Amino acid sequence: MNFDKNENQEMIAQMVRDFAEKEIRPFMRKWDDEEFFPVDTMKKLGEMGLLGIFIPEEYGGAGFSYNEYATALMEIGKVCGGIGLSVAAHNSLCTGHIYYHGSKEQKEKYLPKLATGEFIGAWGLTEANTGSDAMRMAATAVKDGNDWVINGTKNWITHGLSGDVSIVLIRTGELLDSNGITSFIIEKGTPGFSAVKIKDKLGVRASETAELIFENVRIPEENVIGEVGMGFKQAMQILDGGRISIASLSCGIARGAYEASVKYAKEREQFGQPIAHFQAIAFKLADMLTQIEAAELLTFQAAYLKDNNQPLTKQGAYAKYYASEVAVKCGNEAVQIMGGYGYTKEYPAEKFLRDAKLMTIGEGTSEIQKIVISREILK
Repeated sequence: MNFDKNENQEMIAQMVRDFAEKEIRPFMRKWDDEEFFPVDTMKKLGEMGLLGIFIPEEYGGAGFSYNEYATALMEIGKVCGGIGLSVAAHNSLCTGHIYYHGSKEQKEKYLPKLATGEFIGAWGLTEANTGSDAMRMAATAVKDGNDWVINGTKNWITHGLSGDVSIVLIRTGELLDSNGITSFIIEKGTPGFSAVKIKDKLGVRASETAELIFENVRIPEENVIGEVGMGFKQAMQILDGGRISIASLSCGIARGAYEASVKYAKEREQFGQPIAHFQAIAFKLADMLTQIEAAELLTFQAAYLKDNNQPLTKQGAYAKYYASEVAVKCGNEAVQIMGGYGYTKEYPAEKFLRDAKLMTIGEGTSEIQKIVISREILK
């Protein structure tokens, strides 16, 4: 097997690296402190083709593979997990759902705007009382003539306020019926559709999170994605790909924490020498990099399967579970290596740790990934 990055990956990595240093790093502290979602920065990422990386050129996308997508998220994650999360949610969830399951008319209407950043995308499955247990969702849609009338709420939705287009999974059948959930496209400004920002998050604070509220929201039949009742099955397929994006972002956060640790360990002196010369610190760095390399290999393996239309449920869960846990470990070790400085916002370690923690929760907790893996093992 060839483990070298291809020419496109190298090009994208350098492009994203340059952009992140110029457009993200100087502002990320302010965004984090103020929980500010920089829509203008997202628009610039869209202009670069990073909001439609795997969308074909015919729909305004860059037409790249999941390998390039994973590479881009890794580079963004090295600088800011919040911006990385927004790019991941926009691509994998909202845009990806329309691309993989939408009609020709839906693709032609929405993908060119989403892929170029003209539109920001949101995706809603989780509710306040249904996270991992999604089939108990309370939000409902009832058919009324040629429309569907939606009532209920969704919670923890990335871009819930700023999203121009939201894909929401709503119950149209009986409780616990996997064929009783349907996917709908809802545009910002639709009467009865509103959102409330969720504040005071631990990490990824530059990524907007909101509660969606539906009060007799009327949605036309043409905004149903695929067949009525097939939404849950669609969502599970979307999450398989979404886990690759969270794994990629986790790898980026972990490597950012590692690189900051190496830099600090070479500069910080104790007992007359750089602390990198002490075995206790050197071994921490060795463990961090070994785990990061392993996480990246699992992630690119899952990306390969995705690109080649092969089953990836187990491999996607491997990558997401392992990479997210590695990100937390590396963030924690970065704080430890930097000691008292690592515990302050003067240094980047504490932000890497805060951002990393969400990776073990979003798009399926680590515990859910273990359930997915064990079920695949025991089939």
